[in-house]
Amino acid sequence: MTIGNDLRSAVKGRILTPGDEGFDAARRPWNLAVDQRVAAVVDAADADDVAAVVRRARLAGLAVLAQPSGHGATGDVDGAILLRTGGLGGVEIRPEQRLARVGAGVKWGEVLRAAGPHGLTGLAGSSPAVSVTGYTLGGGLSWFSRAYGFAADSVRAFDVVDADGARRRVTAESDPELFWALRGGSGEFAAVTALEFALHPAPNLYGGRMLWPAAAAPAVFEVYREVTARAPDELSVWYDLLQFPGAPAMVAVDATYLGQTWEGADLLRAFEKIDGRISDSRGPLPVADLGTITAEPTDPGPGMSRAELLTELTAEVAQALLAEPVDPLLSVQLRHLGGALTRPAADAGACGALSEPYLLYTFGIPATPEKAAAVRERQRELAATLTPYTSGRKPYTFLAPGERAASAFTPDALGRLRALKHERDPRGVFRTNFPVLD
Repeated sequence: MTIGNDLRSAVKGRILTPGDEGFDAARRPWNLAVDQRVAAVVDAADADDVAAVVRRARLAGLAVLAQPSGHGATGDVDGAILLRTGGLGGVEIRPEQRLARVGAGVKWGEVLRAAGPHGLTGLAGSSPAVSVTGYTLGGGLSWFSRAYGFAADSVRAFDVVDADGARRRVTAESDPELFWALRGGSGEFAAVTALEFALHPAPNLYGGRMLWPAAAAPAVFEVYREVTARAPDELSVWYDLLQFPGAPAMVAVDATYLGQTWEGADLLRAFEKIDGRISDSRGPLPVADLGTITAEPTDPGPGMSRAELLTELTAEVAQALLAEPVDPLLSVQLRHLGGALTRPAADAGACGALSEPYLLYTFGIPATPEKAAAVRERQRELAATLTPYTSGRKPYTFLAPGERAASAFTPDALGRLRALKHERDPRGVFRTNFPVLD
């Protein structure tokens, strides 16, 4: 019996194998520049389907790669079963407990729409289209991480299927080591079908984007450095050099502030002194509209990214960022970190803490092979120039194809993760984009 027929005999959801109509579309990840050559695609109907897939894969000696939508895909999946968990929905908000429970397929936009009316928020990133589960398993750097830390450290419980195909509930009390690993150590130890996490107060939120012509980039950078040097934990500010196709180069400042409008506006007042502002969308912001700040695409497309953690913002860093045009990149972005990210809780997960104060994230669109080569070379050159000011570590969810999981963890954390992988999944049933054993 082929793996496709074996799965069809045990799973309620859709099964597609090479040659089936719709297989090529089903195996594509969010990043269309990545090719996923898998043995089968399973659209799980529920948690029982997930358990059935894991059991069948284990018996057949195949790996399972769980993807709600495929953000962060690397293409290193040859011969695996691609388990789509996007159908595992459901959002439950418990405002009196400041708690949310979501299925593995739920996206951040759904959570924010449900939590916002209660004056609460989850620790979402910049895009409402990203799945809560995949983002959180990799740590999850949020707009609000300076105030509340990694999203992973807000998790209170996981519903999982283990490598034996058994359904389990994992908490700090029931399985401390697996609970620690799943909070930022990736989904390489179990298939998550649902999770519960703490919500945080957001009765007032202020935010938006300011935009200038590229000529203002040096002045905006200097103010950005001054503002972030004294920013309270409730304020997050990002600096973005932009080159959209068919448009002149621009520089943007994106910000959120967990507090009153007048307080947020006052903290950002210095930017208003920079001449030539094209637009300014700042104002009171419903939590559900968090994704409108950067207005990232909500449909799949090709992309190439690279991230570095910066140890400081010096004149030399500014020179490296501003010396060349943004093109062939689309974006060169600085995110202010610090705050709670440097102060892990006593029960923090595998993502640990980040001592580096800034994240550099570069992104380009590989429209042609020539453009892809140019994007890759520009990213490489910029990273090489900034080597004296980077730590070498990278947040897990910002790893790019070709990079290794070891870059995301401290040596102690990586050792614990590798030991747990050997103990809990010795047959390698679960595969992730960046395996800890590589």
